[in-house]
Amino acid sequence: MQPGDSVDTIADSQNVSAQAIIYDNQLAYPYALAVGQALLLPGSAASNEENASGSSDTDSSSAAKYPAYAGGYAYPFISRWVLEQTLPYLSDLFIFSYGFTTTGELVPPQLDDTFMISAAKNYGVAPILTLTPFGPDGRFSNYLISQVVNNETAKAALIENITAQIQQRGFEGVDIDFEYILPEDKYAFADFVRDIRTAVNALNYPVSVALAPKISDTQTGLLYEGKDYGLLGEAADYVLLMTYEWGYTYGPAMAVAPLNKVRQVVEYALTKIPPQKINLGIPNYGYDWTLPYVKGSSKAKTIGNIEAVQIAIARGAEIRFDETAQSPYFNYVLDGATHEVWFEDVRSLSAKFSLVKEYQLRGMSYWQIMQLFRANWLLLDDTFAIR
Repeated sequence: MQPGDSVDTIADSQNVSAQAIIYDNQLAYPYALAVGQALLLPGSAASNEENASGSSDTDSSSAAKYPAYAGGYAYPFISRWVLEQTLPYLSDLFIFSYGFTTTGELVPPQLDDTFMISAAKNYGVAPILTLTPFGPDGRFSNYLISQVVNNETAKAALIENITAQIQQRGFEGVDIDFEYILPEDKYAFADFVRDIRTAVNALNYPVSVALAPKISDTQTGLLYEGKDYGLLGEAADYVLLMTYEWGYTYGPAMAVAPLNKVRQVVEYALTKIPPQKINLGIPNYGYDWTLPYVKGSSKAKTIGNIEAVQIAIARGAEIRFDETAQSPYFNYVLDGATHEVWFEDVRSLSAKFSLVKEYQLRGMSYWQIMQLFRANWLLLDDTFAIR
């Protein structure tokens, strides 16, 4: 947007409905816009170009859609309205999450997830059981991982409980989301994934595994050393690259999923895993940092993408776009403190979608779908034939 632009002037110049612009972009009355804001225009898959000038004239109907899968993670406290608004654009719903004990007992979410399973099936979407190793403190526990992946009795019990849950509740697959795996458990974890896949495939359902965003075999750090891309790519039906959280709660202000960094991860993954087994991770959120960043004490606030634009409008901030990261950001001042916000918009999402098509990946998975970002789903629908 340029100064002076309005929904009505853009609608008139592009010969589209003002009401459609308002609805598609979730604009709040009185429909103010931020300078630099990107809008999705009705009927245009190239509307990521719609920014300062409001110009975009590429119609999606003339372009062939790339066939892909789209998954989204959600907690059982998701709004039923948000879930029903989102499900038409998904192929998989990852229900977050199921834990387990050291003896292999399955621990369901604290809230009942039955409505999520039913809703997914009503829309022809596969409900996926997401398995996580959370300890009593609610954090990923590598102790818990070690106790199960290295104990055949506990592992067999867990697999039996997972398959029983699938058969009793109607899940249609399993996603294994383990983090901070000890390096010495690398091979045992790959075997664990393979054994779960064997059991779940016998029920005619797939198993996926989430991978921390590595860029080399020798990358150090607890997030990376326990996950071998080659082994896990073979062990699972498909993988999710967790290509987000460069900008994160306790880190310095930067893009959550900078495209240049995301590309590095994808290019490394492709040396180990076939493209048809790779889902690109996409964040559905942003962060608001208070500056200056102080390591050890600074903490960013998680915000939604719609919320980010509303903050920019309220504070009179100009939204800028980092061409290297392919991400929008802005600064504002509140109570004497400078803030920096990075988030996702249709431009940054279009760049990620282009990456999926460029490398012919299986598709994409969203962390997470708890807040509705309608423009994302409309752009996704314009770009891909979701299977």
